[in-house]
Amino acid sequence: MSDDLVRRLLSTPGRWAVVGLGDTPSRPAWGVARYLQELGHEIVPVHPRAETVHGARGYASLADVPGPVDVVDVFVANARVGGVVDAAIAVGAPAVWLQLDVHDAEAEERARAAGLDLVTDRCPAIEGRRLGLPGPA
Repeated sequence: MSDDLVRRLLSTPGRWAVVGLGDTPSRPAWGVARYLQELGHEIVPVHPRAETVHGARGYASLADVPGPVDVVDVFVANARVGGVVDAAIAVGAPAVWLQLDVHDAEAEERARAAGLDLVTDRCPAIEGRRLGLPGPA
């Protein structure tokens, strides 16, 4: 995965489904979702409780999200990654972003085989700042 891919995903306004995003400010997904909004992205919380976060309506699963999704950002336990990647493929998302320490080699291979852009073991907020993209101080 290249800096060009990371920069493109972060700097091209899109609709990011943030899987595992709930309304808990102390969780990393909460801050990353806010950062994505500040970059100009629309966020869609995907969480079993379908909570509204940062003013965005939540959905219980990717399959429940109406309309297209540009990036599926994954904040789940490794045991659940495969199902999320399969759902991303099923809904036609063109990209999957696996957060720091989120891994599933077989699911990653399925994403690549399906032609999805894939970012692994990276945080959008850390990468955006590293690449000099705007965001909170």
